[in-house]
Amino acid sequence: MPVLGVCSLKGGVGKTSVTLGLASAAVAAEMRTLVVDLDPQADTTLALGATGAAAQDVAAVLDNPARYVVDSAIASSAWDPDLLDVLVGSSDSVRHDGPTYEHRLQNLSNALSTLDEYDLVLVDCPPSLGGLTRQGLTACTRALVVTEPGLFSVTAAARAFQAIDALRRGPAPRLQPLGVVVNRVRARSSEQTYRQQELDGMFGPLILSPAIPERAAMQQAQGAGRAIHDWPGTSASELAQGFDALLARAVRARSDV
Repeated sequence: MPVLGVCSLKGGVGKTSVTLGLASAAVAAEMRTLVVDLDPQADTTLALGATGAAAQDVAAVLDNPARYVVDSAIASSAWDPDLLDVLVGSSDSVRHDGPTYEHRLQNLSNALSTLDEYDLVLVDCPPSLGGLTRQGLTACTRALVVTEPGLFSVTAAARAFQAIDALRRGPAPRLQPLGVVVNRVRARSSEQTYRQQELDGMFGPLILSPAIPERAAMQQAQGAGRAIHDWPGTSASELAQGFDALLARAVRARSDV
C-alpha cells in the first residue's frame, strides 16, 4: 500500500489543495483511498465533508495506534463514500507537534500497518517540521514536496528535502522523495519564470511535470465541497489532467518501494 506524504515547510503554497487534487484524481481512477489529515487546521477534513463524522480523530490515533481506535477515527468523504475515506483531523493534534520521542515517531506508521483495504494513502502534513510532520513522513514510502515559484518557497523546498534525507537516515528508511510539484504557477510572470529556473537548477529531474497553474476553479470547487474532477469548465479540466498525471507518477513509483 503506497503511502504518499504531501509536505511543505512553508504555509500558503497550496499543499492542501494539492492533496485534494490527488484525492480527486484517485477517486476518478476508482482507487480506494484514505486521506490522513495531520494538519491541526483540519482544512482537508472540512473540504472532504468529513467534519463531525467520526467518534475519534487523528490525535487519538497518535495516542494509541490500535486498530479499533483507527476505525473510530475514519469517516467517509462526502465526495465518494465508497472510494474515499478520511482519518479526520483535529486541532487537538497540535499537542503532538512538539519534540517527539523516537519511539513515538512510529505511531502513525503502526496505525496504517493495521489497514489493508486501501490502494493509496495520502498524508497531508502541516507546513512545518514539528512532531506531526515527522510522524507523518515516517509513515510514508514517498514524499511529495509542494512549492510555488517564489523566493521563500524555493528555500523552504530545499529545507524539506534536507528533512526527508535526515528521516531516511533515521527512523524512516523506506521513505523516498517522489519529487517537487510547482503549484500556483501564473503565466507571464517574470519573477515566477526566474524562480522556476532556479528550482530546475536545484532539483533537476525531481521537478515533476506538469506544474499546477493558478486557477480560480480550484477555490470554487473547494468552496462548493466538490472534487476538481467534478467541477465544470476548461480550467477545472486542465487542473484535473495535471493531478491525473501526478497521481500516475506516484502510482508508478510503487513498483520501486
